[in-house]
Amino acid sequence: MFPRKQLSGSQKRKRKKREEEIIQSQRGSLDRYFVKETNESVENHVENLVNEPELHIHSDEFVENQNEVNEELGDIGENESDEIENNENPCHDEIIANELECLKSSADLNIFDPRVWDSLDSKMRDLLVEKGPITEYDINFPKDELGRHFSAEFYVRKLPNGETFARKWLIYLKELDKVFCFCCKLFKTARSRSQLASEGIRDWKHLSTTLNLHENSSEHLINLRTWAELRVRLNKNQTIDKELQELIKKDTEHWKEVMVRIVAVVKCLAKNNLAFRGTNEKIYEDSNGNFLGLLEMIVEFDPIMKQHFRLIQDKEIHYHYLSHKIQNELIGMLALNVKSAIIKKIKEAKYFSVILDCTPDASHKEQMTLIIRCVDVLNSPIKIEEFFLEFLNVEDTSGLGLFNELQAALKSLDLDIDCVRGQGYDNGSNMKGKHQGVQKRLLDINPRAFYMPCGCHSLNLVLCDMANSCHKAKSFFGTCQTIYTVFSNSTKRWSVLLEYIDDLTLKYLSTTRWESHIESVKGIKTQAAQIKEALKKLAEISDDGKVCRDAESLISGELSSFDFILSLVIWHDILYKINLVSKKLQSKDMLLDVAVKNLEGLVSYFEKYRQNGFNFAMTEAKEIANDMGVEPIFPIKRHLAYLDDDDLKSCCLNLETALRNGDGSDIDAKYLLMELQILQEMLPNEAYETDRPWTSIQIMEFAKKMDMFPSVMVAYRILLTIPVTVASAERSFSKLKLLKSYLRTTMTQDRLNGLAILTIERNMLVNVDYEKIIDDFASRNARRHHFR
Repeated sequence: MFPRKQLSGSQKRKRKKREEEIIQSQRGSLDRYFVKETNESVENHVENLVNEPELHIHSDEFVENQNEVNEELGDIGENESDEIENNENPCHDEIIANELECLKSSADLNIFDPRVWDSLDSKMRDLLVEKGPITEYDINFPKDELGRHFSAEFYVRKLPNGETFARKWLIYLKELDKVFCFCCKLFKTARSRSQLASEGIRDWKHLSTTLNLHENSSEHLINLRTWAELRVRLNKNQTIDKELQELIKKDTEHWKEVMVRIVAVVKCLAKNNLAFRGTNEKIYEDSNGNFLGLLEMIVEFDPIMKQHFRLIQDKEIHYHYLSHKIQNELIGMLALNVKSAIIKKIKEAKYFSVILDCTPDASHKEQMTLIIRCVDVLNSPIKIEEFFLEFLNVEDTSGLGLFNELQAALKSLDLDIDCVRGQGYDNGSNMKGKHQGVQKRLLDINPRAFYMPCGCHSLNLVLCDMANSCHKAKSFFGTCQTIYTVFSNSTKRWSVLLEYIDDLTLKYLSTTRWESHIESVKGIKTQAAQIKEALKKLAEISDDGKVCRDAESLISGELSSFDFILSLVIWHDILYKINLVSKKLQSKDMLLDVAVKNLEGLVSYFEKYRQNGFNFAMTEAKEIANDMGVEPIFPIKRHLAYLDDDDLKSCCLNLETALRNGDGSDIDAKYLLMELQILQEMLPNEAYETDRPWTSIQIMEFAKKMDMFPSVMVAYRILLTIPVTVASAERSFSKLKLLKSYLRTTMTQDRLNGLAILTIERNMLVNVDYEKIIDDFASRNARRHHFR
């Protein structure tokens, strides 16, 4: 019987499954400093089998790579055919399974984890010595059964003369809550009995004594010397494989230069919300996307990328790092750096507020944006910051479901929910509900998380209710919409309108953002006479009877009515002022006291308008009426409120109560009262006696400069942390629509969050340490290339 030339369907499926398992086992390897292989055969598999399917320039290269993979696995071609026919290797599947397990375990190893150091080979040990140990400082060390925990103070050795000396060899592993000795663990001998060189130590009570004994032991001093000598030799390239080390260094520099350009392209596309990929991933082909397109443009001017592309085309390299997987990993690494910098700022501020809002995306999934607001007191001048952190894909949009998502997100970001001092949402019942809403559930856990309904949403609802409560107002806006509709329903009619108007075009009336009605009203008010003439022309030339009737009705009705003209003036004045306040409230650094002053100013404006505004409106309306050939109020009441000592004491006690949770409170009313009384005396006259009194930020700057008002600083930090609006959440949705469009509905949540944080928090990209990212990436690639 002749051997089968092609595999059966079952055999092909098995082969595909094995390849997918191997590739899956290597996913995410870029997030570590290197991938540790357990033996030489596994190293061969990693190099020859598990290379990520990078950008295949030619189909024959892809076939060649696939054949290498299949030959290594031994499950296609003649080898598998012989096995099928002769059944000479009954344990083949078991061998492959063992190899897969070995590969999976090796892909998960972390070079900085002491648990894997016993199995490191000399090359990986050299790389670890080059990088050096990592010292954990900015974490919350867990307590043991006795309530004791590790402290960063153990990283320092106190000398008899009072000076200190860093214990660079001491490392803390948070996964085990234990400490190890770096040099003794890495270079230990079989006779070593120190727990610091084996399973680690968790005896915090006697740790100080143990460390003193260990660092003076002969075993430790020998290992310390070995570590120091190896580090010096590596720095001077004087190891046994000196030539190989120099070759690695040269190759590393090449990859570093290549990665600088690749990262720059990723950064550019992410910042500007541009798509990365096209319909294929082959260089110098049509529709290969913006990422490869920009790199092709760079090749025209840059010799390094020109050389890199030549190597790809000549098939001299298989690792070119231009595939979509590399794009995703670089996006993730950049986004992680930005997010880490943001979280560091939030932790430095201590107190923060959460801002949430939800919207469906292009793939009909409910996305909840998470915005954090905090006060950057380390910055000069003091700055209010609102940071986007991520989109959360939510399935349960009830108050409980959204609150659970919020809790899980804060926990994953290592943010303490007890430090929340404010929460801002829109006016949805699942958010603001006082029995089952998110704000109530958060207050049950943290009663100091003050809820602030969105000022812009509330102002919009007030305006909407105000307009809908008046029949004339509803009729007026209905007329404005009709004027727009008459012209906009046909391009021919719109061209007639453009013949008569000069600057402003007519605008559609938004049903959600009432303050935006100002644009529609302004277009009619400033060009009422021209619009009337356009309607006359339209009534003459139109063949549509309904259009003629609507145009003539508007000409003889509203546009010939002084009542409508006066309404145009009044509503323009009202909407103009409201729109100004609304836009101010939407600024990221809006302060609570400033928002209150703006709203008080708006109320004062309406009170004044009620008294005197009508007369001014009448005068302006008469001028407009004369131009159209058609026939034809309120002083500021101001007062300043000063608090005497009793009232001030009462306010301080109320604030202490509001900021109390259990037995603790953020402030002490007694000390706050004393500091405020002193601060009041120390403030210069310009702070309150001028037409423009100091804002809360200016007072806080003064208190910070004096450096003697800690309770006042805490009170102001909490005050400024409370959000005024959820405008930042709304703004993040505009980026969501650009990132996840109808052409990119299959985007993963991780990629979406990575691109979103890079474009929304683009200013933070300036502080990202690209050098470290590129250096680690290049070092990893150079070693894999030379030791395969």
